[in-house]
Amino acid sequence: MAGEFPILGRIGNPAGRKPERRKKMLQSLHVKNLALMEETEVEFGPGLNILTGETGAGKSLLIGSVTLALGGKFEREMLRKGADSALVELVFTKDERVNQKLAELELEAEDENVIISRRLSVGKNVYRVNGETVTAKQVKELAELLIDIHGQHEHQSLLHKKKHMEILDAYCGEKLRIEAEAVEAAYRECRDLERALEEEAMDEAAKAKEQALAEFELEEIEQAHLIPGEDEELEHRYRLMVNSKRITENLSESYQYTSNDSESGAGSAFSRALRALRSVAGLDERLGDLENQLTEIDNLLADYNRDLAEYMADCEFDDGEFAAVEERLNLVNHLKEKYGSTIEAIIAYGEDRQKLLDKLSDYDAYMQRLHEQLEAARSRLEDACSRLSHIRRENAKVLTKQLKEALVHLNFATVEFEIAMDRAKTITAKGYDDVEFLISTNPGEAVKPLSQVASGGELSRIMLAIKTVLAGRDHIDTLIFDEIDTGISGRTAWRVSEQLDTVAHAHQVLCITHLPQIAAMADRHFVIEKNSTEDNTITDIRMLEEEESLGELARLLGSDTLTAAALSNAKEMRLQATAHKKQPGKKSSKFQKQSE
Repeated sequence: MAGEFPILGRIGNPAGRKPERRKKMLQSLHVKNLALMEETEVEFGPGLNILTGETGAGKSLLIGSVTLALGGKFEREMLRKGADSALVELVFTKDERVNQKLAELELEAEDENVIISRRLSVGKNVYRVNGETVTAKQVKELAELLIDIHGQHEHQSLLHKKKHMEILDAYCGEKLRIEAEAVEAAYRECRDLERALEEEAMDEAAKAKEQALAEFELEEIEQAHLIPGEDEELEHRYRLMVNSKRITENLSESYQYTSNDSESGAGSAFSRALRALRSVAGLDERLGDLENQLTEIDNLLADYNRDLAEYMADCEFDDGEFAAVEERLNLVNHLKEKYGSTIEAIIAYGEDRQKLLDKLSDYDAYMQRLHEQLEAARSRLEDACSRLSHIRRENAKVLTKQLKEALVHLNFATVEFEIAMDRAKTITAKGYDDVEFLISTNPGEAVKPLSQVASGGELSRIMLAIKTVLAGRDHIDTLIFDEIDTGISGRTAWRVSEQLDTVAHAHQVLCITHLPQIAAMADRHFVIEKNSTEDNTITDIRMLEEEESLGELARLLGSDTLTAAALSNAKEMRLQATAHKKQPGKKSSKFQKQSE
């Protein structure tokens, strides 16, 4: 059944712990013809899913395929050799929030799952959700509710203060989002008014020139007394006049052939024919029908000749009338070239000129109103920024405490951590706060910016602490960590392992690692292997049985061969991880309990 995974006989439950099934999680991944993967399908489960493998086996490629499915950048070189296209498919179990997003995107909600797929080929990529074709933007919107991917080197983003603001704001949650939108709206209003003041500012000479031009243009438009639609009538009349000689000659010829005025005309011929038929119509009743038909034709021809004569009369005009139409049409076209492509556009331009003259006639008062509006908008912006800053400061206190606790647990024994908030020199759409994370990892040293203190290994642990704390605040149930263990070993590695296990009690965690301490903590242990023949190389993934997992731990411990000693060390490591999992009251940390 969907969402149920094999546990007995697997590495999945070393402590007898049954991980809580999340409302939504990554259930399975299917990859075809991507790089070294010919076709791979793997089912993940709740809790801590660990992925290990030899260097170069393609561990990061597996996580990269998840990123591709959710809109990551695709390049031709990613296709497997000889393949025209690749496929990545993700199956998630889902909750009501995902159902709401699907409804918002007008997509079907099938059963308990949501299926996201992407077919990749050169020049064309097709995204589907539950079988329906969608855009990359729609997929990314949906993914924001489903999964959080921490890729290799992402911890380097902690060296930039911009990231610190993002982390704090993510921690603040919905209340901050509402105030942040108010700040952004107030900021846009101020910018619009500032641009208006800049554009409207002019000296007396410039004002006089602008006013004179507006008066001239408005007078030219008003004197024309334009009527909507008259340009079409003028153009029609002008075409008739220009072609009147040709039209008149041909109509006269047609009239000659159809009228009664000529013995050779059709009208005269029909009249004679009708008289001849009437003279014998009384001899046979069937002739009466023929008489009626011919009478109808004679009447139609008479109507045609009458309409034709009226039309030819309308075509009669003198040179003065032609000159007047031509002059009016030239005027209208001249105004179109200057003020708009239609009469309606010209009239609208004239209305704008009138508004400009009204403004210039009381220019000082107009500019004063703009200044007053700007000051009022700046006051609203200041108030909105103040409310936003208050939320940040209140949450920064709590976040500081929780991050310090998480860092201590990650073997920062004497750590001091602060979130510094100062007022920036300028206000932006994000407010006036300048946020920076400060840390000290040595006793007696003052806190300093992360960029001045933290090493690569420390940054990865700090990022794990941040992800752990934020995991208790957001609604994303699946977290992926790719090489979170960079630059760590020994006791610190155990602490990172324990922290990942703690997070995995409340979330589904997928973690790529090369450290045995982290692998030993797995609820499910997968190995990624690369197998080569003379002309083919394939990367595959499979879940390990208990004995296989112990062998993989022995390899991670540095053993080339599976000796009794290496296996003993692996078993000891597993027992240590199992003991941690059995600790009472360890279900969630303080910062996670707040969101439960």
